[in-house]
Amino acid sequence: MKAFVYAAMTADGCSWHVSLDMRADRDYWTDQAGGRFKLRVLEPALSFGQACEIKRKLKASSSSSNMLESLRTAAREIGLHPEAVADWKLWDWAGTADGLSDEARHFANRTINAMCLSMNGRYLLMEEFMGLMQHEGSQAVAESPAYFLQLAWIQGRVELEAGVELDRSEGRRWSLLPQAWKGKCKRCGSQGMFGGQAGIEASPVRWTQCEDCGGPCAYCEACLTMGRSRYCTPIVRANNSPDVTIMPLADEDMEIYLRSWGLSNVQAEASGSALQFLKANKSLSREKAQDPHAPRFLIWAVTGAGKTEMIFPMVQYTLAKGGRVAIATPRRDVVLELKPRLEKAFPHTKVVTLYGGSEQRWEQGELTLATTHQLMRFRQAFDLVIVDEIDAYPYHNNPMLIYAAEQVCASGGAYILLSATPPEELQRAVKRNRLPHARVAARYHRHPLPEPSLLACPPLRQMLAQNVLNSKLKGHLASSLERGAQVFVFVPKIAMVEPFVALLRQSFPSVNVQGTSSKDADRSQKVIDFRATSIRMLVTTTILERGVTIPKSDVFIIDADSPVFDSAALVQMAGRAGRSAQDPRGRVYFAAKEKTRSQAHARRQIAEMNVIARKKGYID
Repeated sequence: MKAFVYAAMTADGCSWHVSLDMRADRDYWTDQAGGRFKLRVLEPALSFGQACEIKRKLKASSSSSNMLESLRTAAREIGLHPEAVADWKLWDWAGTADGLSDEARHFANRTINAMCLSMNGRYLLMEEFMGLMQHEGSQAVAESPAYFLQLAWIQGRVELEAGVELDRSEGRRWSLLPQAWKGKCKRCGSQGMFGGQAGIEASPVRWTQCEDCGGPCAYCEACLTMGRSRYCTPIVRANNSPDVTIMPLADEDMEIYLRSWGLSNVQAEASGSALQFLKANKSLSREKAQDPHAPRFLIWAVTGAGKTEMIFPMVQYTLAKGGRVAIATPRRDVVLELKPRLEKAFPHTKVVTLYGGSEQRWEQGELTLATTHQLMRFRQAFDLVIVDEIDAYPYHNNPMLIYAAEQVCASGGAYILLSATPPEELQRAVKRNRLPHARVAARYHRHPLPEPSLLACPPLRQMLAQNVLNSKLKGHLASSLERGAQVFVFVPKIAMVEPFVALLRQSFPSVNVQGTSSKDADRSQKVIDFRATSIRMLVTTTILERGVTIPKSDVFIIDADSPVFDSAALVQMAGRAGRSAQDPRGRVYFAAKEKTRSQAHARRQIAEMNVIARKKGYID
């Protein structure tokens, strides 16, 4: 996208600006200064990113020759070749007293008001902004988007910034080569030196020949599936003033938010602690609303503890105070599963679900349920942000999604983090009393978590090569089948699933053994059949380590010493057993040749939760 750089000269002095449409600036300055102004506009128009960079470097000057030389100097500093700026010139646009008519002015203001209202909390690329305007039926903005965006920008109603920001200080100052610069995507936070040098070819910020700006242009490849964030294209954000509506009453009884959800004692204790955190959070007060760091509260709950039910009181509390809530989860299937539960729990609240291909993409609601990727389209939009499964793929160890989640909490808001296996960083913060938290150490049925047993077993590749199932492993599998359990069998690699299924069928010819993985188109149906007991033994990868509850099940983790199985994965897989009151003492086996640190950590974490639960009286 092309943009103009210009100087506005009024009785109050000189100021530099960037414009997408000079008609909007003409109308604005006419309204502001009558006919007593002059605009000095650079010709030619530049890439939007270039125009913004040059504007930031400029200082006010009233001399025409000084202005032009200042522009050329700034251009050379951002990498434009001296020959490219030699023919630059300034043309003058003298003001007149004839501005917009009252009718046109009122129409423009109404249009911008509606535009900003629909943009509330959103952070959109230009094509996304146009999609929103089409959804809203704004014909005026659809026909003249640059005019209305520019008028809103210069009025301070919206903020525009280049999708990719360049940091030339990272490179050699004398070099005009783009690979000497560092780029950062303003939407997802990905950054890196540009390609062309050894060791940095994997940089997520790349160069391409751009049809919109006519030149080499930086874009972000990391978030490309969400649309192309580019150096020459603005990202649009409504510049709404903070409206902190959550004002807790000092003597408010927080029990009213716990009573109606049927929580167990252990669930109610954790939810109550989180509610007190929200109530006492100093950043929720108007005096501290400008605190840039939204506080966090961790609910560290064992698998099968009922985390979803535990967040209902916090959601109810925030909605009751007039706030907006976002629940972010890494996976689309969880979004679709939670939607009917939330709609039933909050029947008078509009619930908007956002995921790739969502039909509610442009709708607004008090309660937003989204995949974590969708958070990239918001900025400071929500008073309460609940991040579910913070340890799960693709959120865990993904700087892009972590960055996106950190941008969406409104001034004065707070985060609630949910996990059965928090990342090491959060666990250390808990141990050092640096992170407010609540541990939910027991399941609702008041039985201890099944603690994994170690089972010495040769590597799976050896058993497959010899076409013989280890006798100890076979004996424990047979015992689980005899007691009527459904058997989860986890393996570290997709390629191992089908060969191991064949070996198990050979060892248990009368048992329906099936396998599944992320590449299995019939995975959902196989899980349904497994739950219905028509499949007795299911060989799978970590794809089923979460979100699947089988009333009576045992868990076997083959090659538990594999690097693929870190302690968090082992805890999650072990958590498939013992989830129901009908069979709370399911069995878990770590089958491996060697004992690893991950196995020891996982067993220790499960045992510690049982100790905590016993001390608090939550285990019978």
